Amino acid sequence: MSPRSDSGAPDPGAERRRIQRSRNRALALVLVALVVLFFAITLVKVKP
Repeated sequence: MSPRSDSGAPDPGAERRRIQRSRNRALALVLVALVVLFFAITLVKVKP
């Protein structure tokens, strides 16, 4: 058994995963916004 598992200290990788998850959500939001923007531009251009 390693001393880290019994120490009760927070997992150093947990904070990194939380930050990475946050960045991934922000990037997904930006991509969705771009898709919506391109779709709206397409609709405006197609209308006679």
